[in-house]
Amino acid sequence: MTIAEIPRPSATQGFFDRIAEMGHEQLVVCSDPSAGYRGLIAIHSTTLGPALGGTRFWNYATDEEAITDVLRLARGMTYKNAVAGLNLGGGKSVIIGDNKTTNREMIFRAHGRFVEGLGGRYVTAEDVGTTPSDMDFVHMETDYVAGLAGKSGDPSPVTARGVFRAIQASAKYRWGSDSLEGKTVAIQGCGHVGYHLAKHLHEAGAKLVVTDIDAERVKQVVNDFGARGVEPGEIYGVKADIFAPCALGAVINDKTIPQLKVEIVAGAANNQLLEERHGDALEEKGILYAPDYVANAGGVINVYSELAGWDSARALRKADEIYATTLGVFEIAKADGVPTYEAADRLAERRLKAVASLVKTWPQWPNR
Repeated sequence: MTIAEIPRPSATQGFFDRIAEMGHEQLVVCSDPSAGYRGLIAIHSTTLGPALGGTRFWNYATDEEAITDVLRLARGMTYKNAVAGLNLGGGKSVIIGDNKTTNREMIFRAHGRFVEGLGGRYVTAEDVGTTPSDMDFVHMETDYVAGLAGKSGDPSPVTARGVFRAIQASAKYRWGSDSLEGKTVAIQGCGHVGYHLAKHLHEAGAKLVVTDIDAERVKQVVNDFGARGVEPGEIYGVKADIFAPCALGAVINDKTIPQLKVEIVAGAANNQLLEERHGDALEEKGILYAPDYVANAGGVINVYSELAGWDSARALRKADEIYATTLGVFEIAKADGVPTYEAADRLAERRLKAVASLVKTWPQWPNR
């Protein structure tokens, strides 16, 4: 099984069976009614180190939807951190509620207390619906938080740099050159990452077609980089060389794949494949897919830089390594005769297995 497809609960499958099948170590259900806080913290693996993953603030339709999302995201972080070569495991947390609320301090301080209660097994950071300022509230209750204002801060520039390098690597593998001069790139999502990616691509000589549900974001990219804006539903059918999903996930699916008129899919969004079979469908259509958690690892590299005490230049150099990692994934796919999403999983699993097999040469007691 790969991380592109997470098992759904069935009438006969128990909750603990489900978590065991997905390989998680721990799921923490958190509640503080006085703060209006309802949260979940999922720890998938601590094989490589403490589980690192951001906090997502989202108004889920059901509790079941929130559980599915946090488990899937946590597992994805294990693979992302492993492929990026970081000494970190995988985890994630979600806060259930309206992320537009202005009453944030008590919610995030309550979250910080539950993170602190895990004693360092989990380190959080910002994610969808949260900001560095929210992490400052978390930091009032725990030191197990990164992405703080004044430190590594907004990960978008490093994330975009890594995605750009993944796109270059994809171009190199498909066309024999990593030059993007004259290539057309369709970008879905013009938020922080999408904007910075558009800047990199523009400077590299690419032509841009962009969309976003926020018309003002599209207008800014059009004005700054000479892009052509289209309506959100039109982006899938744009004739381009590369499609870069930089919004929410599950955009590669039965409905969108027949519309694609590109040779490469490489972007910043998490969980781009709705199901693993959609990775197979891209392969059958002759579209080269740069697995999402390989391409977008710059965000976690940015957070790790804060924990490791790196400066911004070193974080960007580490993000540049995504170029070689992406090419390595393509080579595994070719050698093993598997789709690229499966090759990425194999690369991550090799590192997890290698570290888990190391002999412990220090006493575990009494210095636990």
